[in-house]
Amino acid sequence: MAVWPDRRLLDLFRIEYPIVQAPMASAMDAELAIAVTKAGGLGSLPAGMLNTEKLRAQVAQFRSATTNKPVNLNFFTHKPPVPNNAREHAWREKLKPYYVEFDIDPSAPVTVTNRTPFNSEMCAVVAELKPEVVSFHYGLPDDGLVKRVKSSGARVIASATTVSEARHLEKGGCDAVIAQGTEAGGHRGMFLNVDIATQVGLFALLPQVVDAVSIPVIASGGIADARGLVAALMLGAAGVQIGTAFLFCPEAKILPPHRAALRAARDDSTVLTNVLSGRPARALINRIIRELGPISDVAPAFPLASGALAPLHAKAQAQGSGDFSPMLAGQAAALGRELPAGALVEVFVSEAQDLMRGIRS
Repeated sequence: MAVWPDRRLLDLFRIEYPIVQAPMASAMDAELAIAVTKAGGLGSLPAGMLNTEKLRAQVAQFRSATTNKPVNLNFFTHKPPVPNNAREHAWREKLKPYYVEFDIDPSAPVTVTNRTPFNSEMCAVVAELKPEVVSFHYGLPDDGLVKRVKSSGARVIASATTVSEARHLEKGGCDAVIAQGTEAGGHRGMFLNVDIATQVGLFALLPQVVDAVSIPVIASGGIADARGLVAALMLGAAGVQIGTAFLFCPEAKILPPHRAALRAARDDSTVLTNVLSGRPARALINRIIRELGPISDVAPAFPLASGALAPLHAKAQAQGSGDFSPMLAGQAAALGRELPAGALVEVFVSEAQDLMRGIRS
């Protein structure tokens, strides 16, 4: 039987291993969450880009494939951007040379992005579906919605990128907090401070968050093998959240250019950028990031920047290129292994147990 230094997360979520699969919108669906859950971790379903009908279908697929196993539903809590014609026009003008290159009409209507913050409608669906865990990114929704989620029986967790954010989340009712280091792939969960220059690496952030809150802490960022898992546990984490490592699995739904870029990744292959969506995110460097960024003052607020990029993404992908794609990934992508998700969880656990036995002896 596996022995872990802190069982609070295992007991809180009713899982066998202290591994949470990161919810990665547009890069996965229920298949990955099912595989991780069956292996003993906590499977997560990203709901921030789903409507209520699709969310119900994803949960139904998960429930039918698992028996009395917990699931985490993840939602965005960003503030919808205020339209700004001048800003959006400037962004289109910045992208116009690429539109011309790919023979796309620069005056064509911009695609409306499908990222809706958590609201009463989604809260009603949570009450209906009764997930065991609900997680939030970009802070918490208002107190009333948090209370409704908790009254459904769900445990609530959210991402913090600073100690102040972790304290805020504990005060707001979180049952556990995710300490998201700057190494992590995907969008930064920052919500109290928008200055990415002050973002902290995981192994500096983690022990400070552990000292600052009384709830279990989940470590996230740059954990791609058992060494990272054990190091996080030794620094006080009750568990880890893993994202990029699962993108190598066949269950991940990433496009071929993204998978190829992951295979070729090095330690310096990613950067924090806002040109993909309007909000800082860690991604593999591609043409649009190199030529416009990584940080652009012209990019509209999240999630509007991605709308004007969508036609370029589609055209380039049709040609086998990820030059305009949001190929999100963390700094430890080079450590990834191409295994089925369940097998990857088993490898993590087996190697971590071997390492901890060595430490104890």
